[in-house]
Amino acid sequence: MNIDWTDFRHFLEVARTGTLTAASARLGVDHTTVARRLSRLETALGATLFDRRRDGYVLTDTGQALQAHAEAMESAALGAEESAGGVGGAIAGTVRLGVPEVFGTRVLTPRLSTLMTAHPELSVELLLQHRFVSLASREADLAVTLDPPTSGRYVVTRLTAFHYLLYASPAYLAQHPPIRSRADLAGHAFIDYVQDQLMSDELRYLDRLIERPRRVFSCTGMLAQTQAAEAGMGLAMLAPYAVAPDSPLVQVLPGEVVADSVLWLAAPADLFRLRRVRVLWDFLRALVAESPALFGGPSSG
Repeated sequence: MNIDWTDFRHFLEVARTGTLTAASARLGVDHTTVARRLSRLETALGATLFDRRRDGYVLTDTGQALQAHAEAMESAALGAEESAGGVGGAIAGTVRLGVPEVFGTRVLTPRLSTLMTAHPELSVELLLQHRFVSLASREADLAVTLDPPTSGRYVVTRLTAFHYLLYASPAYLAQHPPIRSRADLAGHAFIDYVQDQLMSDELRYLDRLIERPRRVFSCTGMLAQTQAAEAGMGLAMLAPYAVAPDSPLVQVLPGEVVADSVLWLAAPADLFRLRRVRVLWDFLRALVAESPALFGGPSSG
């Protein structure tokens, strides 16, 4: 049996994305090439690997069994590529990291130059998305998420606990009734996420804290929420790292209105074996540990 490893790569991308079009985009080839490679692999194995349906490709039992072997082959190929890539054993190659938008913008990006200077052959692709990336379909090599994977072969660690705190602009507070206790929040204007576009139920913190909040502005990203609060549209529950040091926002009812959450760090177990993935993993853990005030913890200064 003469099977090209490239056929398995095409098989894996279809298994992860579910369509020829998405797989071809990932691989940078025409969808007819992907279809031809799949047919060739099925012929060589004498088995049907996918059920072709109108809404996409679904693995058969044989395909599911093959996926584990193909991923082991992929892991070995990536390891060999990494070993051969770096000059003098240097950390080299590309790592794709999926993170919440504000975490990536406010926390990670301003501090990433330290890592890049230490590892000049390392390349980082940062996915700033309003939904969490799918590690199962390999949209990213590792991810920061509110909801850790509960099944599958992953390495998962608790990155940090953090708080959402209540903020408002001085202008808003000056123009509206005073807020001396949680009971005073009734009737005030709130800024929040679009409720049917939430990337996690963890983001329903406003409903858990306040009965029937009056949402005057909703959006899918926390950066826009922060700007809306700065413009005086209303009160907003924000992660402390979303509020820039020069922001006019002030905390409202400190210590009384707090929503607790956790950021998790996860990577597929086979990719975690790669040194370039572990380097970024360790960098993220160290970065968070050194900056507790960004997450609502005590300042280390």
